[in-house]
Amino acid sequence: MTASDLGAEGWHRPWSGGNGGNCVEARKLPDGRVALRQSADPHGPALIYTRGEIAAFIRGAKAGQADFLLS
Repeated sequence: MTASDLGAEGWHRPWSGGNGGNCVEARKLPDGRVALRQSADPHGPALIYTRGEIAAFIRGAKAGQADFLLS
């Protein structure tokens, strides 16, 4: 699905800053799923995750399971 199919309203940049404008934007969909898109390509693809998938990702990131990406 393209991000533009989801409309322009409701997108947020919770992880923006210090990267030249290349940000991940998130939007909660009416059915509880979460869409992610690249802010530099708002008409490109959107990745759609269930509430459970996003919750598992956030819990894992908070627990340090993604720290390997920073080293």
